[in-house]
Amino acid sequence: MKRIDIIHLEYPFAGARMLRDLLAREGFNIGRRHVGTLMAKMGIEAMYRKPNTSRRAPGDTIWPYLLRGLEIERANHVWATDIIYIPMARGFVYLAAAIDWHGRRVLAWRLSTSMDGKGCWRDNVFFERARRSIKYEEAYLYACQAVRTARDGIGCFLNFCDTRRPHSSNQARTPDVVYLASLPQPSAQAA
Repeated sequence: MKRIDIIHLEYPFAGARMLRDLLAREGFNIGRRHVGTLMAKMGIEAMYRKPNTSRRAPGDTIWPYLLRGLEIERANHVWATDIIYIPMARGFVYLAAAIDWHGRRVLAWRLSTSMDGKGCWRDNVFFERARRSIKYEEAYLYACQAVRTARDGIGCFLNFCDTRRPHSSNQARTPDVVYLASLPQPSAQAA
C-alpha cells in the first residue's frame, strides 16, 4: 500500500491496471483486482474524464477508413499526426506530434504559441488516446503558467509514456520496447 500511495501521488491518473503493471516492473506480483481493493481501502482513485464527452454531430461526413484490413506489424509502417491545443492557466498553446501506430511511441513533438491557419483534420483512435492522456494526465493537472513550463512538463510526460508507462495494447510493455524491438536489425554482413 505504501508503494501504491507513492506511485499514485506521482501519477494520479493511474488506475488499477496501470498501477499493477508499474508495480510488476518493480518486482511486485499483484493482480489488478487486489490493487483496486487496496486503492478503495486507501480511499484513492484514478483521475480521469467521464465517458461520452465528444460525439459526432448529425450530418457529419463519415470518411472511408483507409487502413481497414492492413496488418501493422512493425515500427515505422504507419504514423499518425495531429495538432491539439493544450490549456494553460492563461491561454493555451498548440502541440503537434507524430506517433508510431505499432508501438504507440511518440516519435516527435513540438509546442507552439501560434498557428498559421485552420485546416482539415481527422482524428484517429491512437492519437485520440494520446491526446486524452496529455490533456487529462498532464495539462489539466498542472495548468502551467508559462509556455516553457508547459514544454518541460509535456516533455517529461511524453518521456514517461514512451519509456516507463506500460501500454495495454503492447501486453504491458512500454512503447519504446515494442518500437525498438520491431525495427530492422543490421545484418552481420553489413559490418
